[in-house]
Amino acid sequence: MEYVHLGRAGVKVSRLCLGTMNFGPETNETDSFAIMDRALELGLNFFDTADVYGWKVGEGWTEQIMGRWFAQGGGRREKVVLATKVFGRMGDWPNQSRLSALHIKRACEASLRRLQTDCIDLYQIHHIDRETPWEEIWQAMEQLVREGKVLYIGSSNFAGWHLAQAQEIARSRHFLGLVSEQSLYNLNERTVELEVIPACETYGIGLIPWSPLARGLLAGSLKPATVGRRAKEDLKKDIETSRPKLEAYEALCAQLGERPADVALSWLLHQKAVTSSIIGPRTMEQLNGTMRVLSLRLSKETLKRLDEIFPGPGGPAPEAYAW
Repeated sequence: MEYVHLGRAGVKVSRLCLGTMNFGPETNETDSFAIMDRALELGLNFFDTADVYGWKVGEGWTEQIMGRWFAQGGGRREKVVLATKVFGRMGDWPNQSRLSALHIKRACEASLRRLQTDCIDLYQIHHIDRETPWEEIWQAMEQLVREGKVLYIGSSNFAGWHLAQAQEIARSRHFLGLVSEQSLYNLNERTVELEVIPACETYGIGLIPWSPLARGLLAGSLKPATVGRRAKEDLKKDIETSRPKLEAYEALCAQLGERPADVALSWLLHQKAVTSSIIGPRTMEQLNGTMRVLSLRLSKETLKRLDEIFPGPGGPAPEAYAW
């Protein structure tokens, strides 16, 4: 396993991050435990979750599963760089969502209880909050850091200017600020190359792509499926819309002798701004199968061909659309 710094921070994380969104709704607790144990055996030390995962309002179902896994001991918690998130709705009362100082404090303490730990290693802002000033957000986060409840702060789904705004205000407060940004990024969805990636590179913020397989579109979606995401109607529509690109892509993968999913993940790991890509296995088979990507090296010719099949926005802005 290769480990890299999380952005400009000193902490090191594995190039693949175990996403846990399926734990609970799609994967039962016993299988979730087995997947996390296997992830550690494979050297994955970066686990990502969120207080809203499990999708039962206020329950934090996925965090509870992880907490019971940590409680087994055996060095599980000590080996993991643990990331969770705050913002989503955790109840029906006015202050049970978003980024008020009140909600941040209560949400963090609730996540700590569910996760059965005394510290969250990476506390991520799940979405920008246009209704709360950054001074309030940073004051709340600074307090959590002083109390030892949080070590690092990350963001998710931010625009480039949000990253710049957050970092400049953090700098004025003599605070480290953001060390990571979790964004939608894959071969088929490359908008972040315009503004987000340049901001990440400028501020030393590690990029953590989510949905690296575009909800299964890049995982061999032309092959008929009766279960899983590829069997869903919305993805079937996306497949038809993107059919010419997918046909060219899957033909290239066949020529390389590699699975489409592995090529898509490998492409992400070839992007210099990417720290660690999230994988969200539902089964042990999916987790084990993903490990091939760590040894897969794509040639310059292959990378060029992938850019031809899935052209991005043209590089960073403004050159992507102006002189």
